[in-house]
Amino acid sequence: MHGAAKGAVIGGVFLAMVGGAGYGVYSLVGAGGGDGKGGGGADGASVRAEKGSGPVTEEETAATAKAFLEAWAAGDNRLAADLTNNAAAAQSAVGDFRTKAYVSKAVITPGTPTGAVVPFKVAAEITYEGVTKPLAYDSQLTVVRGLTSGKPLVDWRPSVLHPQLGQYDTLRAGAPASPPVKAVDRNGEELSAQKYPSLRPVLDQLRATYGGKAGGKPGAELWIEPSGGGGPRRTLLTLAEGEPSTLETYLDAKVQAAAEQAVARFPEASVVAVQPSNGHILAVANHRKDGYDAAMTGNRAPGSTMKIVTAAMLLDRGKAAADKPAECVKEAEWGGRTFHNLNGFELPGATFATSFAKSCNTAFIKQIDDVADDTALSKEASEVFGIGLDWKTGVKSTDGKVPAATGAGAAAAYIGQGQITMNPLNVASITATARTGVFRQPLLVSPEIDGRTVATAPRRMKSSVQQQLVSMMRLTATSGTGAAAMRSVGGDKGAKTGSAEVDGAGSPDSWFTGYSGDMAAAAMVEAGGHGGDAAGPIVAAVLSS
Repeated sequence: MHGAAKGAVIGGVFLAMVGGAGYGVYSLVGAGGGDGKGGGGADGASVRAEKGSGPVTEEETAATAKAFLEAWAAGDNRLAADLTNNAAAAQSAVGDFRTKAYVSKAVITPGTPTGAVVPFKVAAEITYEGVTKPLAYDSQLTVVRGLTSGKPLVDWRPSVLHPQLGQYDTLRAGAPASPPVKAVDRNGEELSAQKYPSLRPVLDQLRATYGGKAGGKPGAELWIEPSGGGGPRRTLLTLAEGEPSTLETYLDAKVQAAAEQAVARFPEASVVAVQPSNGHILAVANHRKDGYDAAMTGNRAPGSTMKIVTAAMLLDRGKAAADKPAECVKEAEWGGRTFHNLNGFELPGATFATSFAKSCNTAFIKQIDDVADDTALSKEASEVFGIGLDWKTGVKSTDGKVPAATGAGAAAAYIGQGQITMNPLNVASITATARTGVFRQPLLVSPEIDGRTVATAPRRMKSSVQQQLVSMMRLTATSGTGAAAMRSVGGDKGAKTGSAEVDGAGSPDSWFTGYSGDMAAAAMVEAGGHGGDAAGPIVAAVLSS
């Protein structure tokens, strides 16, 4: 070809070949093309690969990618599938690209390969019930050596067809089961995924859960159908506008905006803000590569933020008092394991309040013998703080877990390690309960919309316990480990820091929780270091909004 464009009709599809490398533009046009039975649609010479060994060569990558993209463009599902290492899955997906995603036209333009990876652009048109809309995106494929055949094959995964497809996700177009929802905050301001990216999974869930109940009418869309039907659909393209219903949430757009900006400063960060007086969720934000809603559904050790619950239990049982001594030594042994304070510090003659404010591990662990009840911490968490009572927030959320523990596991639990798991929603609620003395289950939308049951704790915190707990959190925020992060926060404020060691991680998870006025917030930054370093500034920014 020597750099000149050459046109050819292959399997009813126009293919413009450009350049000596054999790459060009492959066009899928109309409803015709291959019938899925193989034969035709791609240059046979390019796919008769010999059995080889070792990494695929540049020539093998180029030939295999060219043949696969040609077959896909020609609508030859069988041939395209046979050029992958998972023919069954690939044949179904490539066929559905036309028949179930309603792709009426697609121009596939390959880019320059990098090793075994070949990028390409897709400019498609989706046509459904007489409406056509464009869809353009970038994707890529990787060529690997077949494990048994030794032939170069496309490493099949749905993301070849569209980069947002997960392992078992599929592309679908049509009239969705759930009508669109216009979610608004407590003041009637619309909450969109464009303005508040962190809310995308939350908004998708709200639509899936309440779209059919709120009175809207569906339009037509292209969406990603999640694997196994689990989880909400993700809309990629609106073909015909539906009539959205308005759904009121308890979120606050101003607080949400501050939360979005705060987590954006740190990788793998999550934060939740709640209103202690009523449990209303004011903000949910995540900044993660995987798109996971760790703020609401995460389950990681909360570190020393758990000392709020442990302190409440010790105060509740009369084993400690804010103004009484609590021995803070360099290390303490329990259950055959030795526990240390950060950098081995000690606080001779310190009160329980000071040990809490400075986050002294040993001061808490040395109390275990006096408590003499393996279920004490678990009971306090459940009965007073509402942990593990099957919260129904209005969207998917995960309850915290505080199982009973013995030996070294009990000591680890006292300082938020071991088998204890939480997420920022849980910890923000713990702080809200400490702030008011009453557990109010976090809510993102009113339970009156769908009649769901709201969890209630069996007992409220004793007034004397609540007063001491708040005084210790205030001390933490003004002169303890949370002081630096909370310096910018005004009004009546309190805090607790935490860092949680995670097996195999080079740095601990950073945790921080605090309150100011009638707002409580908690943040977690995976591998973020000490609590005040990463999670602290996030919470402070949200509380100052």
